[in-house]
Amino acid sequence: MEFKITPSGNIPLKTRAATLDEMTRELSQGFYTTFSTLSGGMQVMGFRAHLQRLYLPAAEQGIHPSVDVGTLRERIAGLAKINLPKESRLRVILVKDSGMIYAGLQPFEPLSKQIYTDGVKAVTASMTRQSPRLKDTGFISSSVEQRRRVGGDVFEILLTKDGKILEGMTSNFYAVKGRTLITARYGILLGVTRRAVLRLARGQGMSIEYRSPRMDEKFHEAFLTSSSRGVVPIVSIDNKPLGQGSVGRWSEILSKAYQTYVVERSEDIIN
Repeated sequence: MEFKITPSGNIPLKTRAATLDEMTRELSQGFYTTFSTLSGGMQVMGFRAHLQRLYLPAAEQGIHPSVDVGTLRERIAGLAKINLPKESRLRVILVKDSGMIYAGLQPFEPLSKQIYTDGVKAVTASMTRQSPRLKDTGFISSSVEQRRRVGGDVFEILLTKDGKILEGMTSNFYAVKGRTLITARYGILLGVTRRAVLRLARGQGMSIEYRSPRMDEKFHEAFLTSSSRGVVPIVSIDNKPLGQGSVGRWSEILSKAYQTYVVERSEDIIN
């Protein structure tokens, strides 16, 4: 379901889009954020940070959003109620040409437990975001071919440059060597979940090394993070096993720690 967000309410739109990506490509270019509701459908992890992804770049470029932050919170709460008692997955887009805000809504289907216990396979693509610090819908349109590779055994596409892994197509990427967590600092989108996981890693006694891991580097383990999926272990990249080819100890520890963190720190959609 797709809606136009206005001061007077949420206006349903007719669309042929079957996915949030298809919906995004139907609209003119803009800034976006994607998240899932939690804890009974009316909370979101890092909700304020998600909304800043829209309003901060809009302010920097002199774009006037169709509704203010408080109104958008109310409108999103109304959308989240549609799927209750189930959780929802939403994408909110602020288009640049008019400042209009749109939202796409789906019932949220959590990943199977097997994903977290068995891990996933990733493949690489030589590609980067044009504006890494902005979550711009133009990237969704320009990466259509790469996104089609996801499915079957392939869970995520890892973006690379000069033989180094920057991030996932829809996630942040981390490699682990011993007690050291390695993750890029530059050339990536700074995910909402990433900030929490780095804090949790330090709390568990890990050190953080900010650099882009090399594709030919030997890791003990690796994982990705995103708002709707949490911490997802990676067991192979380009069909090459990582470590023992199974979920690593630190991936398990941080996945469980993040699940607890989400329960404790999720924000109400409406303050």
